[in-house]
Amino acid sequence: MSIPPLAALRAFEAVARHLSFTRAAEELGMTQAAVSYQIRMLEERMGAPLFLRKPREVVLTETGALFARPTIDAFEILREAYADPTTDLVSTLSISTMPTFAGAWLSPRLGKFQMNNPDLAVRLETSDSIVDFAREDISVAIRGGTGNWPGLTAQHLMEMDYSPMLSPTLAAKYDIREPADLLKLPLLDRGDRNWAVWMREAGVDFWETPPKPGLTLTTDLHEARAALAGYGVAMLTPRFFRFELATGSLIQPFPLAAKNGRSYWLVYPPGRRNRPAIRKFRAFLLDEIACDPG
Repeated sequence: MSIPPLAALRAFEAVARHLSFTRAAEELGMTQAAVSYQIRMLEERMGAPLFLRKPREVVLTETGALFARPTIDAFEILREAYADPTTDLVSTLSISTMPTFAGAWLSPRLGKFQMNNPDLAVRLETSDSIVDFAREDISVAIRGGTGNWPGLTAQHLMEMDYSPMLSPTLAAKYDIREPADLLKLPLLDRGDRNWAVWMREAGVDFWETPPKPGLTLTTDLHEARAALAGYGVAMLTPRFFRFELATGSLIQPFPLAAKNGRSYWLVYPPGRRNRPAIRKFRAFLLDEIACDPG
């Protein structure tokens, strides 16, 4: 089979990467109707549908998934080849990561990475949003999830696990002997699903006690600060707060650390896998994690 028209492949790559006709049209400067027309042409040529259009989402069919990865890879290689020649892509590493992962784990280690790679400029920014690598000046991202981001390579880093933590001052005010006793205390961000996961593994019916009004904070770092101040019990990742646990400013009353089925992943477009900066950073992360088991 000969190569399909470039316009159709370009539309397919954008829709497959975004899983959205709307976002693909915005990126390409086309109408949704024009994008849909190109996809129909390609589907007729392939003899099979490439996408399933559902009321609130677009998903790749089996045929679409088969062709999506090599097509996205090919366009990523082209983007790299025709990138702005004034931008030093080799010596600059821009990292986007989640606030808690950045503040509690990555930031203290980035200095070591920089010292080992003095010719590499490193920039760190924090965000929970999905990165649009085609539009944003980001080399790699670290995100939490199950590792399924269509059109992107996801390298597993570490599993997420959580355990309740609180200040010794707050703990001294209560008789905490078993997990159910925590329900007597103010729980920070009680709506966080990790509370239900941990309580279920601890054998506690979390929902039989009516919730009390309390603090809801946006990140684990904020919850940790509130817990340190004695305002409640935070559900935190033990490996991220080893210093606080070692110094006794936070205590972990029970050894159970429950996993929620999610992990941290290093994410980047497949075409960037062999960039020297990304290879070095990937190897550095895996080495650091191997030396820091959960």
